Amino acid sequence: MERPPIISVIGTSTASPEIYELAREVGRLLAGAGCTVVCGGRGGVMEAVCRGVSEEGGTSVGLLPGDIREANPYVTIALSTGLGEVRNFAVASAGDAVISIGGAFGTLSEIGFALRSGRPVIGLKTWQISEDGESPSPMIKASTAGEAVRLALEKTGRDFHGRG
Repeated sequence: MERPPIISVIGTSTASPEIYELAREVGRLLAGAGCTVVCGGRGGVMEAVCRGVSEEGGTSVGLLPGDIREANPYVTIALSTGLGEVRNFAVASAGDAVISIGGAFGTLSEIGFALRSGRPVIGLKTWQISEDGESPSPMIKASTAGEAVRLALEKTGRDFHGRG
């Protein structure tokens, strides 16, 4: 039996209402496609994606920097890493692909870790990265939640038949 795709979702811990709803929709679509979602387990984009996953009856895993009491209320499985910000590497490398939504410097580090680990990174209203100032970017840009999920699943070799 083939395991479901694991998609890491990274992003800002202080999401605007627009970014929050975008991440929530990504969570709903990923759960609807049968994915397991890994994130940092706290607030902002992490809470929103877990909320969307929960609304669709899916599974989210929150890799927390410290105590599991830091977990947002929508995380299915909260794991305390005890690693502080170093847990960003675990979040970025846990998925078959990574979707980045919004973001600050922690997100930027996760993008770097994911790219360095050879993970495809789909960007949705997030950092724009180029290697040595060259184009094309090593990241794949998406304009909608549906496009981000479709691209992530394509990069894992799976099809996406969802909305968006």
